[in-house]
Amino acid sequence: MSWGTELWDQFDNLEKHTQWGIDILEKYIKFVKERTEIELNYAKQLRNLSKKYQPKKNSKEEEEYKYTACKAFLSTLNEMNDYAGQHEVISENMTSQITVDLMRYVQELKQERKSNFHDGRKAQQHIETCWKQLESSKRRFERDCKEADRAQQYFEKMDADINVTKADVEKARQQAQIRHQMAEDSKADYSSTLQRFNQEQWEYYHTHIPNIFQKIQEMEERRIVRIGESMKTYAEVDRQVIPIIGKCLDGIVKAAESINQKNDSQLVVEAYKSGFEPPGDIEFEDYTQPMKRTVSDNSLSSAKEGKPELKFGGKSRGKLWPFIKKNKGATPEDFSNLPPEQRRKKLQQKVDDLNKEIQKETDQRDAITKMKDVYLKNPQMGDPASLDHKLTEVTQNIEKLRLETQKFEAWLAEVEGRLPARSEQARRQSGMYDGQTHQAVTNCAQDRESPDGSYTEEQSQERELKVLATDFDDEFDDEEPLPAIGTCKALYTFEGQNEGTISVTEGEMLSVIEEDKGDGWTRIRRSEDEEGYVPTSYVEVYLDKNAKGS
Repeated sequence: MSWGTELWDQFDNLEKHTQWGIDILEKYIKFVKERTEIELNYAKQLRNLSKKYQPKKNSKEEEEYKYTACKAFLSTLNEMNDYAGQHEVISENMTSQITVDLMRYVQELKQERKSNFHDGRKAQQHIETCWKQLESSKRRFERDCKEADRAQQYFEKMDADINVTKADVEKARQQAQIRHQMAEDSKADYSSTLQRFNQEQWEYYHTHIPNIFQKIQEMEERRIVRIGESMKTYAEVDRQVIPIIGKCLDGIVKAAESINQKNDSQLVVEAYKSGFEPPGDIEFEDYTQPMKRTVSDNSLSSAKEGKPELKFGGKSRGKLWPFIKKNKGATPEDFSNLPPEQRRKKLQQKVDDLNKEIQKETDQRDAITKMKDVYLKNPQMGDPASLDHKLTEVTQNIEKLRLETQKFEAWLAEVEGRLPARSEQARRQSGMYDGQTHQAVTNCAQDRESPDGSYTEEQSQERELKVLATDFDDEFDDEEPLPAIGTCKALYTFEGQNEGTISVTEGEMLSVIEEDKGDGWTRIRRSEDEEGYVPTSYVEVYLDKNAKGS
């Protein structure tokens, strides 16, 4: 089966069919291109979806992902992100292996088709030219034959007429001979042209056209094979990512199987456990007895006589913890508004964070020190003095962080029971939080007298807080002004933001009234009514010899 022999007279139809084949190929290219765009958009939407539900860093939501169910959900989001990546791979592979390749092939195909049909038209034009030459030779032969016949008849007429001169007869005879010769020449030319045309026509229909149509047939068959191969590639591109997509789905299943409800329940206990014992039984109060009413320590409405005792860590408060109203104001620095267990966790976390900050600043200080040593050995690389300010700043930051760490460690030790009570050092480092508690309790004081005239446990606990705050304030308010034992010069500026501290400016001279007792703080005085603590590393102390000796 060959187009050259079977379709020798269907040049125009073959031209239309091959153009239709190219249109089909371009349509398939467009289809694949739109599929790649869909895959890209789908991958983008999947990535956005995964990103939308990712926990925000340094937020409460991030803390929730300690539960196994939330971890599994996070793993699902990560697997979906990888899943989206495979759809991007599909898009990229289809673009590189199908779209780009077929677009290049279409251009080559169009050029080849143009060349083949150009050769076909050229052969058509050649045979048409031969046909026109044949027709022209035939018409000329016919015309010369007619002219020769008319010349012969005219000669015979002149020869039969006795009135015509011999010269006229001779002239007519010569004219007839000339016309006859022209007819013979035209006949020979027509015969030769006819033979040549037949030869050209045979070659046209049996050689040129079959060869050209054979090339067109092969071109069209290659196009068909190419589009079939592209369809196979289309399927293979999808099949190649199926194992990876399967792994993504297996990862989701594995994450789901890793969910442990018992572990999550235990995490809830760790997150919200207060550390208190449940309230005890309330004793029966007999009002029929003509005696002074007494109330058990376990009663929710006890009326304590005399000065209330401080029982911040006692059993009574532990029992009543669930009924104590929570302070809705700002969170205290030492997290004293939290139950013991939760407070311990918060303090431990704060200490860990501060230690990380100290390590970070220490590494930075070491790096600056090394750079300064390099500058000292190689002055051409930089000025060592230019690093002094930065080194001083980092050193100050480390000192501040260490003081903060000591403060929170003291609170942590108190919560864990390592210290029986908060020492003066811890109170100073805490920023006088107990004084702030006294103020908050005073502002919140209300008349909580019960209908029978007794006071509730809430008022009793407020009184406990007031007593603690009053005792602490007396340490400073009732003391006699201490004499100056020397002077000091502020090396750096210090912002005394906590109660009990005092702000100083770099270069300022002040009086020293109490030396550093090992806690890193020195007590100073600016005037008769303005005194407080500053970090010892921030001042240069000059003690009087007499005071030091005494």
